[in-house]
Amino acid sequence: MNEKWNGDQMADVKGKTVVITGANSGLGFETAFVLAGKGAEVILAVRNASKGEKAVDRITSAHPKANVSVMPLDLSDLRSIHQFSDSFLENYDSLSILINNAGVMIPPYSQTKDGFELQFGSNHLGHFALTGLLLPIILSTPKSRVVTLSSLAANNGTINFDHLDGKDQYKPMRYYAQSKLANLLFSRELQNKFEQHQANSISVACHPGLSHTNLMSRGSGKPLNKFVHYLSKTFTQPANMGALPTLYAATEPTLRGGEYIGPDGKKGRKGFPKKDPIIDSLYDKDASEKLWETSESMTGVQYPFTFANINRS
Repeated sequence: MNEKWNGDQMADVKGKTVVITGANSGLGFETAFVLAGKGAEVILAVRNASKGEKAVDRITSAHPKANVSVMPLDLSDLRSIHQFSDSFLENYDSLSILINNAGVMIPPYSQTKDGFELQFGSNHLGHFALTGLLLPIILSTPKSRVVTLSSLAANNGTINFDHLDGKDQYKPMRYYAQSKLANLLFSRELQNKFEQHQANSISVACHPGLSHTNLMSRGSGKPLNKFVHYLSKTFTQPANMGALPTLYAATEPTLRGGEYIGPDGKKGRKGFPKKDPIIDSLYDKDASEKLWETSESMTGVQYPFTFANINRS
């Protein structure tokens, strides 16, 4: 791997259809900005359509020929996820890249519209359901891939299957770490299933290191004071650098699936994309399989791996 990969070396994405969740700001926006500028058709899957349209305007101002649009998606609402998936499957015939980017970080205790703890429900279960519902078009698109964003927080995460609802022992950072570990385990387990069914698709995880985004600034629901804001910007990297692991995971042709891409700097905090081997120590087969079964049960979404819709070319 080129240790200074900065996007200039990106493989051709012209004509590819890309869905990015949470793409109206932060890492998702930076990812959409680059892919749309390189010729991909990019769908911003966002909760706030007005903010999504403003993001489209920013992208097309810089790239007038960009093919970019907005579709409403609320990952904290299974009904919204079904509506998005139904609409996408009705209007598109391929999906080359699904980027599971959106997330909430260390909010006060709250629940999704379906009664799940918000961070686990939105960050993991929402993306689990979305990917499963879009699986037929993913599998039928040659060399498609699913990219799921995790976090350095996953390094210290555990999946507390007995208290996923967080009602009795909620601690924001602990439950954030749990949700991001779930993202990591999901990504590797999805790759296992692609291989098991000899699918032509791959699943890759990534993390942005410590990146300065609005998620970090407002994760607790309150704006950071000026001093903390200054410290945050001092010890983090800008969002356009934080998006590089996502872009690498989404486009690099040498990836085979199951990898974890993060910054190459000290402790993975900053830098250019590289493979992070920590996924091999964080992945637990039994926990991953249990998480998959639990996620299917909680969301009601079963993954339709069938011979008919798998593209092996």
